[in-house]
Amino acid sequence: MNAAAQQQEQRATRGLPPLTITGFKVIATSGGGNYHWIFLKLLTSEPGLYGIGSAGNHFQPFAVIAALEKHLGPWLIGKQVDRIEDLWQSAQYRTYWRNGPINNNVLSGMDMALWDIKGKRAGMPVYEMLGGKVRDAVPCYDHVGGQDKESALAAVQKSMAAGWRYIRVQYGAGGYGGGGFIPAGQGTRPEGGYQGAAFDEELYVDTIPGVFEYVRSKAGFTPKLLHDVHSHLSGMNAVELSRRLQPYQLFFLEDVLAPELIQYYRQIRQVCTTPQAVGEVFSHPYEYVPLVTERLIDYVRCRVSATGGITPIKKLATLCEYFGVKTAFQEGGDNDPVNLLAAYHVDISSTAFGIQEENHFPPIVHEMLPGTPEIRKGYLYGNGKPGLGIDLNEQLAAKHPLKEAPRGGAYPTDRTLDGAVVRP
Repeated sequence: MNAAAQQQEQRATRGLPPLTITGFKVIATSGGGNYHWIFLKLLTSEPGLYGIGSAGNHFQPFAVIAALEKHLGPWLIGKQVDRIEDLWQSAQYRTYWRNGPINNNVLSGMDMALWDIKGKRAGMPVYEMLGGKVRDAVPCYDHVGGQDKESALAAVQKSMAAGWRYIRVQYGAGGYGGGGFIPAGQGTRPEGGYQGAAFDEELYVDTIPGVFEYVRSKAGFTPKLLHDVHSHLSGMNAVELSRRLQPYQLFFLEDVLAPELIQYYRQIRQVCTTPQAVGEVFSHPYEYVPLVTERLIDYVRCRVSATGGITPIKKLATLCEYFGVKTAFQEGGDNDPVNLLAAYHVDISSTAFGIQEENHFPPIVHEMLPGTPEIRKGYLYGNGKPGLGIDLNEQLAAKHPLKEAPRGGAYPTDRTLDGAVVRP
């Protein structure tokens, strides 16, 4: 047996040789627009082999950068790249206090990069290591809205004509809370107080069902319609809205309650069958355990990079499978292509998959991140390349540095007539 054959036999029988992390790079970019993207690039002891992960946090990106550069990155040097589960667990406990949003972003960057490396070493896409494809592509839902019922209907019909089957319909100013906004300066307000557009729960509950009644009367029941409340309602108003929407057969109603009020999902289950999607702002995977195991919700809605990466998310998907709950990962808006692909690999290999949020990127992003997935007629397609299937042009990213947002990049919360903050 010649030397090459011996090496091949040893590799087949003994596995790959140990590989260690030799360095890291934290790459922050605006993505050529107003994105706040943070990527972690892990370098290995095999020349030319590296992995890329998403650690994005749109509202506190500089906190994530500091945590990666000063804490996680130095700790990773010398660690073995193949021990993904062990590294995830020890990296979580390394901070003593765990499952906070910033630390989960940090964990996610590491975790995705490690899975990317493992797939490249194996010469296969990550989904193959998660069990292989169980569907041909990943169905996504479109985002539409309108300032009145007629424009909402027109947007739905335009989406249907473009090939979309699943369509999220928002309504009114800003897209969230529509029907619950009282115009700036109107309504009874405290003297000298808040004068901006104001949210009103009861107005919202009265308005939104009428929108869906109108859309269904014209577009029929062929499109699968969704709606996002964005956690704006209190307990019994959330119950009442869910009940009133039942006749219009939503695919799901998203975040009708804030995380602080999830106990009310029991009351919702008692009065209607409107499917509930929950958890866009969840960061702790265990928050889902009672909701899933008691079958109080229908879709888990967290973001992969906000909950620690592929390792915890694939476990959550398995939990959902056992209890008949589905996944609907939150990957739109400010999301980056690396995180979108991480969700894709779990989605396409999980029988618990329900739906994926769409995200379209401008041409510069496809140039900056070769391998960025594409959506065609409502389906998300990866490229089948080893690892996550994406790369990063560091030179181009450097030409579009991360920008400091005004007022620290705070999320723009809504307010009521008396000036109180509404939960996002």
